[in-house]
Amino acid sequence: MSLNLVDGALEIAERLKERLKDELTEVKSPKARRVFARVQPLVFRRAIQMAIEDLGFSHLSTITGIDLGGEIEVLYHLAKDDSVELTMGTKIPKEKGSLMTISDIMPNAAFYEREVHEMLGVKFEGLEDESHLLLPDGWPAAVYPLRKDRTFSELHEVRLSKGGD
Repeated sequence: MSLNLVDGALEIAERLKERLKDELTEVKSPKARRVFARVQPLVFRRAIQMAIEDLGFSHLSTITGIDLGGEIEVLYHLAKDDSVELTMGTKIPKEKGSLMTISDIMPNAAFYEREVHEMLGVKFEGLEDESHLLLPDGWPAAVYPLRKDRTFSELHEVRLSKGGD
């Protein structure tokens, strides 16, 4: 595990290490008041829940999904008052990768999880509403616009076939 910490992030990182032990694969603080942590996918929900309930990260700013080729990286960006921001990430297989939803813990997560599902194909187990958020109704299943294996021309053809301009 790499460890690089500055500012008030040390306490947060130490508590993450204490609670998550070997399940925490990386923790660092690239700049003041910022902590980045990565955990194994099977403990991701528990790690997020611990950050919310035990460390006081009460605001989910957004969720980012990144196509890394064979994997999708999912990053939850959490804020604690006006002090420290925590990015908790994990990597899952690109094909059939899934995570447990946190929308029952933090309801606004549903919006962001739907977006990551729709754009990258990440399945969020337990997410109640998987209807389209940004894509038009009738968009074909398994056509995820932000995946690197899709070309612009393929996406343009899909859009035209669905009645777009």
